[in-house]
Amino acid sequence: MKAILIDDEKLALDFLEHQINRISSIEVVGKFSNPWKAFDYIDEKNVEVVFLDIHIPEINGIELAEKILERNPRLHIVFVTGHDDYAIQAFELNALDYVMKPVSAKRLSNTIERITEKVAYDTLSQKKPLAKQLKMTLFQRVAILDSNNQLRSPNWRTSKVEQLFYYLLHRRGQVVDKTELIELLWPDFDLKKAFSQLYTSIYHIRKTIEDYDGHFLLSNTSIGYMLTLEDVSLDVEEFENIVRKDQAISKDTIEEFEYAISLYKGDYLQGYDYFWIESERQRLEQLWMRTVYWILNYYYTQKQSDKIIELATEIIQRFPLEEKAYLFLMKAYARRNQKVMVEQTYAQITELLQKELQEEPQPEITCWYEDWKKKNKEWST
Repeated sequence: MKAILIDDEKLALDFLEHQINRISSIEVVGKFSNPWKAFDYIDEKNVEVVFLDIHIPEINGIELAEKILERNPRLHIVFVTGHDDYAIQAFELNALDYVMKPVSAKRLSNTIERITEKVAYDTLSQKKPLAKQLKMTLFQRVAILDSNNQLRSPNWRTSKVEQLFYYLLHRRGQVVDKTELIELLWPDFDLKKAFSQLYTSIYHIRKTIEDYDGHFLLSNTSIGYMLTLEDVSLDVEEFENIVRKDQAISKDTIEEFEYAISLYKGDYLQGYDYFWIESERQRLEQLWMRTVYWILNYYYTQKQSDKIIELATEIIQRFPLEEKAYLFLMKAYARRNQKVMVEQTYAQITELLQKELQEEPQPEITCWYEDWKKKNKEWST
């Protein structure tokens, strides 16, 4: 393997080269105190490994690493750092990612052994098909599940890194401009510092998604980044693919529609207060609401009162002021001649509307209820 070394201290460069030459077959093909010269050199040579000092002038080491990985995502980077507890805590990198100064032969040997194993694994992975499909839920609880239904939760370095990943996931398959990401996440930073934060966060995303064996792919262009998914089933996409089909609900399709609405277990990215989520959250909620009313209408025409009661009750539990659900519920109880339940349901929505909005039920509901009472004169409340 060919490697280059980047450090602003010449003595550190010479010592690291000496240690590498002593213990491994890695060929050091270049040493650089100027990070930008190293940056250009990587493009010209078939370099596989970069040993990079975290604390170099002009540019943060992780920022430089991300710029390097933008051009060559398969490059292996090992950070070199002094006895700096803050640096280790800040980057939380695994043993492959850093060695401490002064670089000991034993630690360097272990690191190089891991690099060799990683290179061999990556070469093998390129020839192997992807692991079985992952499932990812974005409704209510965010979760990633493997083919055995085992939870595989990512360990995000910071809340900003997590939000950046979710935004790229939200915009999956699209190139998102770097300036858009900066305005979204670091609007109050000066531009240089903001770009540094962006590159560092992108680097941490790359490291985190490595654990998912190629299912999440982060690529870059000159202007931005794009996240694509390979063999990942998203509940949001599955839901939309079904409910947006150009087909009516019938005995042949009802089970598919029932499955679709069951995927909507809660709000999109529930529990996150990112402002950019709200419009998508509302759109998906309205799509779910439209679909459940299609299903309720189908149940009503098929005289399936039990299913109407079950689904209308679920709607009311989620959206207590959703008046149409109360109407379906009353109609289902009326068909089953459950007069007490009709009365209780009407009283429930009337009291709730008065308490929350100081309003009466919609005329459609009141008219239906009054008409029902006339037809059931013997019934007294």
